[in-house]
Amino acid sequence: MSMQGPIGPASRESLGLTGSIAEKSRSAALLGNVMGLVAITVAFAALGVYITRDMGSGGYLFFFIAAIGAIVGLNVAVKRSHGLALVFLFALGLLLGMAIGPVVNVYLQTNPTVVYQSAAATALFIGAFGSYGYATRRDLSGWARGLFWMLLALIGFGIVMIFINIPGGQLIYSILGLGIFAAYTMFDFNRLKRAGQQSAIPLAASIFLDIFNVFLFFLQIFGGSNR
Repeated sequence: MSMQGPIGPASRESLGLTGSIAEKSRSAALLGNVMGLVAITVAFAALGVYITRDMGSGGYLFFFIAAIGAIVGLNVAVKRSHGLALVFLFALGLLLGMAIGPVVNVYLQTNPTVVYQSAAATALFIGAFGSYGYATRRDLSGWARGLFWMLLALIGFGIVMIFINIPGGQLIYSILGLGIFAAYTMFDFNRLKRAGQQSAIPLAASIFLDIFNVFLFFLQIFGGSNR
């Protein structure tokens, strides 16, 4: 009986350590799974850019609307069919790549450095803010509502610029967008640390959209705010 005092706490501590290791292993496995899906989706986006490289810019609206349909389809399919959800995820990447293919091709033909700079800056940006979101012990789930309203405000600002010429408006829009998607990147990687494998596909879609939007903002900045 006298030995039970030391053994009890030690056993509980060992169990806690084992649980912590298992949790870290689960989280690392999910991170690898999600980032693998993100990489494949980015590859589909690159394929989309290649497919529409010589197409006129008039079709971009169709591809963007189709991409929204893919997001809706993914959110429905993820609860019913893993395979179908993957199809929608990769279709999302392909469609968004096709939407921006003509624009990216113009830069590649006239000033390819802009595309390379944008891609490199996007990788560094996502890596830095994603690492913080994943490493911090804070739970950032409370950011969801605020980020949603900030994104709506940014969209509203973009609509206003269609009708009103604001000096430096495109540059302001891009900088504000980078700020919002820096927060979104931290938020999404923070969610990844706490999620289960069933959330891998929706999280991959969210992180891909972060990457896609950040790339467009950098393309706008490096390409010149008047374009």
